[in-house]
Amino acid sequence: MTQPDSHRGQHSPPVLAQKAHRDASLQLRVADAITAFAGSMRFVYLHAVVFAIWCGTGLFGADKFPFNFLTMAVSLEAIFLSTFVMIGQNRQSDFAQRKADHDFHEQECELKLNTDVTKAIHVLAQEIHDHVVQTQPAPRP
Repeated sequence: MTQPDSHRGQHSPPVLAQKAHRDASLQLRVADAITAFAGSMRFVYLHAVVFAIWCGTGLFGADKFPFNFLTMAVSLEAIFLSTFVMIGQNRQSDFAQRKADHDFHEQECELKLNTDVTKAIHVLAQEIHDHVVQTQPAPRP
């Protein structure tokens, strides 16, 4: 189901707060950019080309078989990329918790409002009932 045009682009307060927090921090913007690039097909293609050239020509190593340095470089890259993944997961977990807290608060407010409306309707229905019963003539025996 699609949202009406009036609701497109609107976000909940936790989403806006997270965006503002991420926009305010240079470190988070850098981490976001690295994570976005590392999670793209451009990253895969770039690595495929670099590794093919590296292994095929030996340009990036002093040895005829540059695989020892390649192994070390790839291992270091994996360490840093896994750290960026964990940073992203921690931020996502924090966001999910804030969103859940916000949703819980909103649902509690809605429940209270619905309960108050239901009680008010009950009082009004009781008043209408009492008024109708009092204005009707007593049944004849």
